[in-house]
Amino acid sequence: MQSESSPVLPVGRFAPSPSGRMHLGNIFTAVLSWLSVRSRGGRWVLRIEDLDPQRSKMEYARLIEDDLDWLGLHPDEGGIEGIGHAGPYLQSRRNGIYERYFDRLLDTGYAYLCSCTRADLMAVNAPHQSDGRLTYPGTCRPPSLPCACPRRHGKAVRLFVPDEEIAVEDAVFGQTATNLARECGDFVIRRADGAWSYQLAVVVDDALMGVTEVMRGCDLLLSAAQQIYLRRLLRLPQLSYAHLPLICNSEGRRLSKRDSSLSMEALRQRLSSRELLGLVGHLAGLLPEPVPVTAEELVPLYSVDKIPREEKIIVSL
Repeated sequence: MQSESSPVLPVGRFAPSPSGRMHLGNIFTAVLSWLSVRSRGGRWVLRIEDLDPQRSKMEYARLIEDDLDWLGLHPDEGGIEGIGHAGPYLQSRRNGIYERYFDRLLDTGYAYLCSCTRADLMAVNAPHQSDGRLTYPGTCRPPSLPCACPRRHGKAVRLFVPDEEIAVEDAVFGQTATNLARECGDFVIRRADGAWSYQLAVVVDDALMGVTEVMRGCDLLLSAAQQIYLRRLLRLPQLSYAHLPLICNSEGRRLSKRDSSLSMEALRQRLSSRELLGLVGHLAGLLPEPVPVTAEELVPLYSVDKIPREEKIIVSL
């Protein structure tokens, strides 16, 4: 048992979506997340983010676990079998949990029904983000807040965001500030079809699973501000962030699960697990050359300060 003066050990997580075979970018994140907590004696959680039933498949979840095992990245809790105290670790099985926290957001008076479609939003403002994200103009926002949000199916539920800067202290990119009102506007916490939003599910899961640090791609920096805001409303503990450069193909485009040449299926045919780990260690600045190593051999070499402060890392194999 830890004494009151003992440092709190870090808890990290890897939270892939089982919508296809993992690619090199996913592995880059998994390895660095694992190394970050292992280098300080912490715990690593594997959570399967299968909120979208149309895209998620159990066969891909099994392949995720097999790929991690092949690399020697063994989670301390989580996965399909749900080893640990905070399960289930598949988001599709946590509906009742999300419902409770959704109710707490309704109680704040800052959630409201929205009938806008993407086509409606496209008609009033063009996407200004590289990923096609739209800034919500507040079309359905009630004239005064807080307000009571009726429970009505068939409409999305949005959460009001204030016109203020939210600071994000990032271990890789330093401090950034995001004004959610300008960058995204009021965002959805439950879709019109009843599906939970990524932002709500992630915030609740990280809190209940004891996660203290999040390491993920820098394309999710805006999400950090949204999640900080949600934690503030729900009175959940804040955590630390490290956003990583995106692994991109030879043409400079970020990887997707359609990039078969850098998928784990292709990589396992061309490289041994030690060779792949050596490549990741080199891309992360831990090794001067991509020499074969084991995951355990990378642990003493890890430092967040070695990770390139770049938005993209181009890989050509």
